Amino acid sequence: MSFRSIEQLLRRNSKTKISRNIVDGVHDQKEEQCVQSLRELLLASNQLPEKFDDYYLLLRFLRMRGFNILKAKEMFLNMLKWREDCSVDAIANDFKYEEYDAVKRCYPHGFHGVDKFGRPLYIERIGLVDLSKLMQVTNIDRYVKYHISEQEKTMSLRYPSCSLVAKKHIASTTAILDVKGLGMNNFSKSAREMFIEIQKIDSNYYPETLNQLYIINAGTGFRALWKVLKAFMEARTLAKIQVLGTNYLNTLLEAVDPSNLPDFLGGTCTCPATGGCLLQDKGPWTDPETVRASKAAFGKGQKSFNELTATIACESFIGCQEPSAKQIDSTSRRKRTLAMLLKDDQDGTDASENILRKQVDEQISEKIRELEDCAAQTKKTLQTLICKQQELTSHLEQLRKILWDGTNSDKKANIQNSK
Repeated sequence: MSFRSIEQLLRRNSKTKISRNIVDGVHDQKEEQCVQSLRELLLASNQLPEKFDDYYLLLRFLRMRGFNILKAKEMFLNMLKWREDCSVDAIANDFKYEEYDAVKRCYPHGFHGVDKFGRPLYIERIGLVDLSKLMQVTNIDRYVKYHISEQEKTMSLRYPSCSLVAKKHIASTTAILDVKGLGMNNFSKSAREMFIEIQKIDSNYYPETLNQLYIINAGTGFRALWKVLKAFMEARTLAKIQVLGTNYLNTLLEAVDPSNLPDFLGGTCTCPATGGCLLQDKGPWTDPETVRASKAAFGKGQKSFNELTATIACESFIGCQEPSAKQIDSTSRRKRTLAMLLKDDQDGTDASENILRKQVDEQISEKIRELEDCAAQTKKTLQTLICKQQELTSHLEQLRKILWDGTNSDKKANIQNSK
């Protein structure tokens, strides 16, 4: 990174208190090392486009794959291929969902404020869906494209705006799914196909963006359906889902303030001027000033890894933010020089390479142990089969002997009788 870039970052950070807590969030050191290792692995094979050189994006793929770097890389590359095959950037920029209002009328859903932490709150009243009308005003392909465009909007607009207002990093959504009246009988083939496709997109290409899903008004019909739907969902996703009956309100109010909860769910919001709570896309991302401020703070989404690393390094300078014990040299109490930063960056790169090498070696060693265990089990099985073969051979010999003895006895008896 050039000195001019660092100087610009220093100047910008000295003017704002937003800096790391909102834009960068609070980092776990081990997670940061894993992200750096994944990044270096992707860069080494020239497979990390600048647009996706993002700390939190890489972290989401690592979390989804249990911090297995090789599996996270595979998942990340699958995401890039999917985006290219489906022209996701074109969908995000150019797709027009003309049937939006008509779809909302027969499929009530939408974002409505935030939860108590500041995350976007998404609500669906899937039990009220009129599938016949829905398939008349749209089709599965266009609805999936609409879903993708909404996901892109959430990543680029909703999360940054919520982060700015909450004054902390926001990168996940809280969702409420009202399934009153939904069961096996009215969950048609088209609905199943749409659910499976959307679930696949969310899990594979937008991983770890769900904070918590509350499924409410779940009756016996839905619980039977739920047993089927769970088979298509990742274990990590299932761990974030609570299935509740009709006594759900106290649980929801632990996560959502009543003012952000529509009255039909037990909250106090009615949104009378906008035609209903699920029609206006209510949230910080609709406020023009918040949107302008979030774009100024986040730029094109979240910071790139290079900029993020520079920001973290720059915060070691006095004046960038309130100093802490970790940010001031305990012996000299002096500002860190640019040479020191560059040396730290090189040391960090070397350390990351060592970490990556160690993790890859550990994964290879684990695979070797698995193969050795398999070989030992195979050997044991073969020994058992050999023993069985020897037993069978012994039984065959005994049977042959019995047969031979019986034949000889008959011959002797016949000879005696003929005399």
